[in-house]
Amino acid sequence: MYYIYILYSPTSDKYYVGYTTDPYRRVLEHNTKTFNTYTSKYRPWILAMAFACSYEEKEAIRIERFIKKQKSRKLIELMLSDLPLTGTLARLVSVPDVRD
Repeated sequence: MYYIYILYSPTSDKYYVGYTTDPYRRVLEHNTKTFNTYTSKYRPWILAMAFACSYEEKEAIRIERFIKKQKSRKLIELMLSDLPLTGTLARLVSVPDVRD
């Protein structure tokens, strides 16, 4: 299963969206990788939410790109709320036991 995950940096008040098969591993990688990346500049990250997305990587990539193209903090905050998602995001299922 592929997941769409949302990370939050409390020190920088920023969100990051990605996809993975293992949200816990990805949070650890974002917080510990030695490479100079976007996420390395805003550490530490916490897992704000994970959504079950698809068994196909191609579909997870499509949804991740859709979210990133919106460039909208409001969309990410809507995804974190308990309001139902519509349109392209309607197929995402919140996985509450994956949260920190």
